[in-house]
Amino acid sequence: MTSAPPADGATEAQTGPADWPHTARELADDLATDAVEREQAGKRPLDEVARLRESGLLTLLAPAAHGGGGADWRTAYTVVRTIATADGAIGHLLGSHYFLSCSPRFFAAPDRAAGVERAFAAGQWYWGGGLASQEPPLTLTPTASGYLLDGHQWYGSGAGIADRLVVRAAVPGTGEPLAVLVDPAHPGLVNGSGGETFGRRLAAGGGVGFHSVPVAADDVLGSLCADEGVLSPFAGLAAPTARLVSAQVCLGVAEGLLGEVREHGRAARSAWQTFSPQPWPGGPPQDPYVLTAYGELAVAARAASALADQAVEALTRGLARGEELDDEECAEIAVLASAAEAAASRTAQEITTRALDAVGMPAALARHGLDRFWRDTRTHTLREPVAPRLREVGDYFLNGAHPPFSLPG
Repeated sequence: MTSAPPADGATEAQTGPADWPHTARELADDLATDAVEREQAGKRPLDEVARLRESGLLTLLAPAAHGGGGADWRTAYTVVRTIATADGAIGHLLGSHYFLSCSPRFFAAPDRAAGVERAFAAGQWYWGGGLASQEPPLTLTPTASGYLLDGHQWYGSGAGIADRLVVRAAVPGTGEPLAVLVDPAHPGLVNGSGGETFGRRLAAGGGVGFHSVPVAADDVLGSLCADEGVLSPFAGLAAPTARLVSAQVCLGVAEGLLGEVREHGRAARSAWQTFSPQPWPGGPPQDPYVLTAYGELAVAARAASALADQAVEALTRGLARGEELDDEECAEIAVLASAAEAAASRTAQEITTRALDAVGMPAALARHGLDRFWRDTRTHTLREPVAPRLREVGDYFLNGAHPPFSLPG
């Protein structure tokens, strides 16, 4: 049995510190001051996670009754997007943490989920790992005292710095995939490398090896089986919840770049100015090519943002329904989230490419660091391609087919 999220029906005023978006904005401003230098250094984001912890943002979604911030997913998405405007890798790292730290709500029994959330809030854990459907499951072998976990996860978000990992594993024989909570301090767990990527360098992602890692019976949270009837419709909302994290990261990075190139556009000569009949020395930009380009990118950003907001509202209503949610409602929310993720992904790719054209050659200067927005976006979208999402939307539109349960990386 799964449990409805106790905080999602509550208001900010009822549950604690109200101005989480303001807290996120302040932290984003702080991260932006040295974003270029930190990204180019490529160190493990220990300091960045410490800043998230000190701000209270790590436990934002944990219920106030369990010692957390008591916020809802609508607020969490706003926070992720705000952080991503300043640093896409840290936005991704925080968004993955939010989803993974809420996984007990979707897959564990209510009492167990509550116990995990109390320990999480008390310890201020950062959660890493991943439940991606494309990852081959680890092997979970029963023993007299619990289980032993073996295998290799090719990519886990924040795997190198996490206080707790949530991974996908299967018991030999049945092959049923299960969500498993792991303490990285256990012997037999080795953080490796998933290969250095050209973007999202501060997300602390990489491979993790498990060699007879002990797992208590209580730390097997529940099933991830996509077979019909195994998961409740409420548990099925885990997939769109994660999809909308991906959408917010994409939109945040795109908006972050737009904000930076706008400042360049106001102060610098246009890449197209030599072709423009209206130079603007000492005045506001009037180059028709520049204005048209920014207009198109602003429209694309607003359209993708509106679709994401619509999906967030639908998800929020679905979460509030808890175990009363039915399969058709879950499918509608999942399709809308897939559409929002696809739109955000394509918009972010367009903006992080074309916005640099508007800046021209100065965009190539390493000191500006504008390339990091493109690299973070492209790394993210390569791992989360839009084609499967578009197929789901099309199959639902034409045939009324419910999307398969599939979790992103």
